[in-house]
Amino acid sequence: MEIGDPEALAPFFEALAARVPCRVKIILTRGAEALLLGSTRPTHDLDFGITLITTGEAHERHWPAVEAAIAAASEATQVTVQYSTDIDRWSSITMPNYRRHTQPHRRFGRVSVHLLEPAYWAVPKLARYLDSDAADIETVLRAQGVKPEPLARLCGRALRASPRSTAQFSFRQHVEHFLHTRGPAVWGSEFDAEAAIHLFQRAAGIQTG
Repeated sequence: MEIGDPEALAPFFEALAARVPCRVKIILTRGAEALLLGSTRPTHDLDFGITLITTGEAHERHWPAVEAAIAAASEATQVTVQYSTDIDRWSSITMPNYRRHTQPHRRFGRVSVHLLEPAYWAVPKLARYLDSDAADIETVLRAQGVKPEPLARLCGRALRASPRSTAQFSFRQHVEHFLHTRGPAVWGSEFDAEAAIHLFQRAAGIQTG
């Protein structure tokens, strides 16, 4: 099912809230979050992190029912979902302490929906960096008023904290390409791409010159 309207996300969360046995926290990401942050490009699935607001034995006891509730809500609303207890594992480039960088969006009964801060949402998008990702990042950063300096520093910290892999090299290329080619469209003609790239490299611990 194609989702092109942010309001089209609500029926899934309402269906989920009617079925879960305990309170849960949802952290939206990828295309679904992009819709809520200003993108107009439709998405075909709903990607999110999930945390059960329970402790001890109840936590493990509730998991089968929560997973069944997600499956039933997905079937009832015809929304394809992908979820994890740790969305940071979906990319080789980490989002440092991402759970501390979310903002409340909306509550549906026992389901509390949060969004990643826009800069954190951009990190895995920059790691993948399809043409559609670059367009989404440009749109969202501009719509949300994200400043270049915090984004550059975060990307640098993300690169430095990630395990060594070919993805690190690609991520550096993607960040620098985005700042060069898309930066003026996001931050205006006075944007200094070289200064932002230098800030990114310094945060990443990259030796230059």
